[in-house]
Amino acid sequence: MAELDLLRFLAALAVVAFHFLVAYASVWDDRPAELFPALAPVAGLGILGVELFFIISGFVILMTVWGRGLGAFARSRLVRLYPAYWLSLAAIAALYGLTGAKALNPKLSPGDYLLNATMFQRLFKVTDASGVYWSLWAELRFYLLIAILVIVGVTYRRVLVFAGTWLVATLTVKLLEDNVPTVIGEIVMPDYAPYFIAGMALYLIHKHGSAFLPWLYVAGGYGLAIPSALGRVGRRVEAAGFKNMPVTDLSVIITITLIFILTALVALGLLRLKPSRTLTALGGTTYPLYLFHSIVAVALIPLLTGGLPPWAVVTITTLTAILLSYLVYSFAERPIQRLLKPRRPQQTPSAPAVQVEKASVP
Repeated sequence: MAELDLLRFLAALAVVAFHFLVAYASVWDDRPAELFPALAPVAGLGILGVELFFIISGFVILMTVWGRGLGAFARSRLVRLYPAYWLSLAAIAALYGLTGAKALNPKLSPGDYLLNATMFQRLFKVTDASGVYWSLWAELRFYLLIAILVIVGVTYRRVLVFAGTWLVATLTVKLLEDNVPTVIGEIVMPDYAPYFIAGMALYLIHKHGSAFLPWLYVAGGYGLAIPSALGRVGRRVEAAGFKNMPVTDLSVIITITLIFILTALVALGLLRLKPSRTLTALGGTTYPLYLFHSIVAVALIPLLTGGLPPWAVVTITTLTAILLSYLVYSFAERPIQRLLKPRRPQQTPSAPAVQVEKASVP
């Protein structure tokens, strides 16, 4: 779906804008919001690009598992997630091990890097090698929950039961808050579940047409997403100060609303784009861009500042990150994925008599 490829790429660009223009003070050795005062209020909303990723993930993962078994699902996720992730992890280790780079340094031991390679480091309270890895832990937990659905068997009614149960559990955890055991909160993911649930419901609408329950789940997801987004952004504003994170509650509500509207238009088929190699490449570049842009920022921005104006620095850094991500996608990630994908068994040649019979059919 070309429109999803474009939305994914825009979500990644939003995250890049947030980091480069607002968040990466240690990389700039200055307050980015003061360097880009006109752009900071919009770029700050790029933090919500991850929420768009989560909705798209709910949509796409359900589409992926429909009619497939657990083994096929596990292989597809392994092949999709880990090659680029391992490359980015190796790049991070090389950056801090072989250069004098200090900004965003996770200061990990070799054992911590090895544990990061599993993508389960948060389960063992080990620091992420990159700040962007936090969302992958949410994705992994989503995949584990989906695996339960795959084992049971993916049907329209079972997806409704699964998503409805998760939605009720999310609401319950939010209402009880501190009275919920930590392990339950980790499984339910109340701050991110609304997006995954809404994405799954939108896929049901896309595949089977509009119906009351899927739209109810979308509405419920939207209702729960607003306070979650306000809370996540609010914590960032409180930590950095409004001057350094100039994002208002109203702008957060508008952004989440636009995210839900755009994905709903995709589900209804009202937002369609003609497939093209460009959009396919943008979709493929998205994941490496998400993983590698911070590495490029740490390597380039300190070198370029002083000799160039900030707008030139951020332009060169962004274009370099996109180019590197495309190269990673084309010449590393795709070849590795082809090697890891299981080979299809060759079909047994048909008997000559059958071939003749088929050839005679007009």
